[in-house]
Amino acid sequence: MTVQTVDLTNCDREPIHIPGLIQPHGVLLAINLSNLEIVQVSNNTEQLLGRQPQDLLGKPLSQLFDAKQVDTIQKCLNGDFESLNPINLSLKRQNKSLRFDGIVHQLDGVALLELEPKKLKGKRDFFDFYQQVKGTITKIQKASTMEQMCQVVVSEVRKITGFERVMVYRFDEDETGIVIAEDTNQEPPYLNLRYPPSDIPKQARQLYTCNWLRIIPNANYQPVELIPATNPLTNQTLDLSLSVLRSVSPIHLEYLQNMGVVASMSISLVQDQKLWGLIACHDSATKYIPYSLRAACEFIGQVMSLELANKEASVDQEYKIHLKSLQTQFVESLSQAEYFVDGIAQMDSQLLELVSATGAVICSEDNCIRIGETPGEAEIYALLDWIKPQLHHNLFHTRSLAQIYPAAESFKAVASGVLALEISKVHPNYLLWFRPEVIQTVNWGGNPHKPVEVEEDGSLRLSPRKSFALWQETVRGCALPWKACEIAAVAELSSLIVGVVLRQADELASINIELQRSNEELDSFAYVASHDLKEPLRGIHNYANFLMEDYAETLTEDGVAKLQTLVKLTQRMEDLINSLLHFSRLGRTELIWQQVNLNDLVQQAIATLTISRPQNQIDFRIPQPLPTIECDRAQVNELFTNLISNAIKYNDKPQRWVEIGFLQRTREQATSFYTFYVRDNGIGIPPEHQEKIFQIFRRLHGRDEYGGGNGAGLTIARKIVERLGGKIWVESTLNEGSTFYFTLGAEAII
Repeated sequence: MTVQTVDLTNCDREPIHIPGLIQPHGVLLAINLSNLEIVQVSNNTEQLLGRQPQDLLGKPLSQLFDAKQVDTIQKCLNGDFESLNPINLSLKRQNKSLRFDGIVHQLDGVALLELEPKKLKGKRDFFDFYQQVKGTITKIQKASTMEQMCQVVVSEVRKITGFERVMVYRFDEDETGIVIAEDTNQEPPYLNLRYPPSDIPKQARQLYTCNWLRIIPNANYQPVELIPATNPLTNQTLDLSLSVLRSVSPIHLEYLQNMGVVASMSISLVQDQKLWGLIACHDSATKYIPYSLRAACEFIGQVMSLELANKEASVDQEYKIHLKSLQTQFVESLSQAEYFVDGIAQMDSQLLELVSATGAVICSEDNCIRIGETPGEAEIYALLDWIKPQLHHNLFHTRSLAQIYPAAESFKAVASGVLALEISKVHPNYLLWFRPEVIQTVNWGGNPHKPVEVEEDGSLRLSPRKSFALWQETVRGCALPWKACEIAAVAELSSLIVGVVLRQADELASINIELQRSNEELDSFAYVASHDLKEPLRGIHNYANFLMEDYAETLTEDGVAKLQTLVKLTQRMEDLINSLLHFSRLGRTELIWQQVNLNDLVQQAIATLTISRPQNQIDFRIPQPLPTIECDRAQVNELFTNLISNAIKYNDKPQRWVEIGFLQRTREQATSFYTFYVRDNGIGIPPEHQEKIFQIFRRLHGRDEYGGGNGAGLTIARKIVERLGGKIWVESTLNEGSTFYFTLGAEAII
């Protein structure tokens, strides 16, 4: 068995809620709810009640209490016993009246009645209770800071109870505890000392959330067993989770003895149904606190619990206002940016300042923008893959990354602390902030790392620490903790970003609708205008020919030449109109998607061009078989034909070649578009004209150079590619050649 195994098993798994024992300062009775019979008792009834346990088992409560008291107990069992406790009870013993505080609980169908002898004479009422706590409550509410409130509480509880030492003990996120306030006349002081999670294990913390107050009048007590050991109603050990008298874990008693503590009392501090901390009271002598005083202390703990949120909200108020200002700047910057990632990146210093980080990363689908001191890009992507399953409400944060992600050991100097935000689940966009390692000295109350002792027989035993004096430890691999207000600011930033992105998306959608309408109107206008222009143009062309035929003898040579020029101009204009008509039809024709073998398509295009231009000797190169893709066959055929035709036309080399191919895709691109190309060794395109060539009717050469043309081919090629969901671009070197790249087709069948 290893030391770690002992620590986890013997401490965190100790069944402290079913010890089968109670403390001896009171009596416990388990009662059958259906008939109020006593089915289980503690083995100290003779000392405190004057009745042997066997005399009480199977007997109704009326054997102990009069009818009026039994009726009160019955009403308490049927009502809200938490608000009715304690019940004033009494019984006769040898002509002497014994008075008790009766505390009723009910759990899993079993009723418990606990009886604690009253130590004070006289009757205490609400006004006594009110006088006891009203001044304390006022001081708690007037305290301006968390520190002041905690100090008020420890001082007031010590006055009420008389304990030698009263502390406020707060749990941190890692479940370690630290004393943040103390009132004592004892040495040594425990203020600002830290204690490991094993001092108050998980199941103990759970019971502290069920019971607001826990008292141990004498840690040296002899526990009292229950008779019978198993509850006859459930055939199980009695669950004492709600019991005031429940016996304490032997490990905890040894822990108190090692501290020199004889009496202790703990009051729970609960925030959002989670144990925030404890008001811990210690004394070196036996000390019994009567129920009335305990109730006052419990009430103080409940008021303090309610005030925790208010006091924590007042902490770092100026810093929180500054964070709000930074958030406003973010919203303004994002609203003006075309893309939110660019807007965030422009505010690099504010991004770091938002959470007092030294480094940050903005990760989008295909980009990683690093700001300040960060791990390398490969390390960031590996870390992000690890973080994604750890996200809770789109957030992840830690101050000691290497402890939970060992790969971070190599970059802990810049990223021991990490705060991550997932902006969107639809698009993989993330923000990460980093803080460096800060070597710290932690003050512990004794050595926290030695909970196990080796017995003489070699066995291992979990043992509480024997020393609680100052014990210092140098801690590495930890950054300064992220403040709650910083985490809240990041969470709110997510909502702000989403809001801006949604607003931009709405604006873009509106623009797209308007653009689509304008394009449709433009297409319609181009079609109608060009169609209507053809009729008068045809008339001009015909009448010019008629004039040349009918008046050839009358016209001078100069007149005939001018009519011939007019005919050529009408032919050229008709070509332009036909191109415009064809361009407008491209946007109006419905696409016919089908599987197309590009090898066959390109070979047919080459054959057609070779037949139409037999005088051109071209070396056509296809380095690897082209894939089969899903596309519109007619339009892709026109695309390849236009590009190959241009590659042939704009080439003045003695040995001309044209290469048609595609780029191999990586595994990550397995379902993305193919990138095709048509490459030549022609005249090339000057850099300043490489964007202009895609404009309609834009020619870089004279009308009759390089076989003429109207300049619509590349415009039509771009229209086809964009309709099929791709993009087209050119890379060219003057006098060396050009390569036209374009993307097509997703899922392909090779």
